[in-house]
Amino acid sequence: MTAVQIIPLLILVAMFAVATKWPLNIGVMALVASFGVGYFMLGMSDREILAEFPASIVLTIIGVTYFFSMAQQNGTIGIVVKGCVRMVRGKTLLLPWMFFLIAAALTSLGTFSPAAIALLAPAAIGFAYESRIHPVLMGAFIINGAHAGGFSPLSVAGVLVHDIALKNQFPISPIGLFTASFAINLILSALTIILFSVIGKLRDGAAGRHVDVDTSPVGRPHGQQVLTLVLIAVMLAATLGFHLPIGFVALSAGLLLAFINIKEHRTFIDGISWSTVLLVAGMITYVSLLVRVGVIDTLAGQALALGTPLLVALVLCYVIGIGSAFASSTALLTAFIPLAGPLLATSSLSASGTVAALAIAATVVDVSPFSTDGALVVANAREDDRQRVYKQLTFYAGGVVLVAPALAWALLVPTGIM
Repeated sequence: MTAVQIIPLLILVAMFAVATKWPLNIGVMALVASFGVGYFMLGMSDREILAEFPASIVLTIIGVTYFFSMAQQNGTIGIVVKGCVRMVRGKTLLLPWMFFLIAAALTSLGTFSPAAIALLAPAAIGFAYESRIHPVLMGAFIINGAHAGGFSPLSVAGVLVHDIALKNQFPISPIGLFTASFAINLILSALTIILFSVIGKLRDGAAGRHVDVDTSPVGRPHGQQVLTLVLIAVMLAATLGFHLPIGFVALSAGLLLAFINIKEHRTFIDGISWSTVLLVAGMITYVSLLVRVGVIDTLAGQALALGTPLLVALVLCYVIGIGSAFASSTALLTAFIPLAGPLLATSSLSASGTVAALAIAATVVDVSPFSTDGALVVANAREDDRQRVYKQLTFYAGGVVLVAPALAWALLVPTGIM
């Protein structure tokens, strides 16, 4: 590697290290680094540095988070959650599966995974204590459910992975990615039930103290809630049936809701996930510079030297999985998916299967308490039980990091199923 390649790569490693230790947005660091590397090292103009700025992905994130912040505030999501919970009719062991499906539905319709978990965790963990279900089990099911739907063609992550793959000239199947993610997270959830049954933790004696949970009757949707449900159906039809861009469709639907609730418009704007916008925009812009100076091709060449393409794919799954347990999975996806390009170009591996394995390996480990998703579960645990939940979730996450990347690889890469 030349100095022009080594220095930008070291900067990328340093950014991940800093973002892991301190709560700084890696996207902001990446934009600053793009300016430093592009302007001072490569002699590029600002227009050239921003040539690969991901405008369509940014618009998608803004649109879907804008719309679903309104759906949360006007009570539509609350009605859906309460209605689904009442469907179990007292069969408490069905509650984790119910929350799995609710989380999957929310993210498959466009809700960002951390936002869906933030919405559901208070109710789900409360129901876990009320029903003597282990809170770590319930937390794992919420997170798995959010990731099960997290790569739908409507979701932020699904659009992100598809666009990155397309930009690197190995198009993948959006439906295949969604189906694979749903299936693997479903398998992990079933394995979790088996694990907790074997170790005798399916019912949790420490969860027996009463916790207040909203179990009031579910009223019929009215006013804005009816309109919100109709707009969700319209968004599905427009994007899946007519292939309209989800970002513009979601913004249009959100603007219609804003017009009928003009006084609260500022709170809707605040609901946009600006931190994610910065993260994705910064990382994709910076990685495009790494591609420009040949870093990605060099790293891919060194990875290919490890041996057979199947082994390289397995190593990549584990590297992205372990890294994502401590850092942003979105950031790692933008950095690692381009590495699959040379691997796919020199082998007969399926592009859809390989990219899906990498994407799933990067997200299923977000059950770690060091990630946003896992931290939300810990934060919603009972105060006197929080330390226990943190320790047990850490052990559980270690098992997921050990098993999940290999599971995703085994089911999707050697089989050629996608």
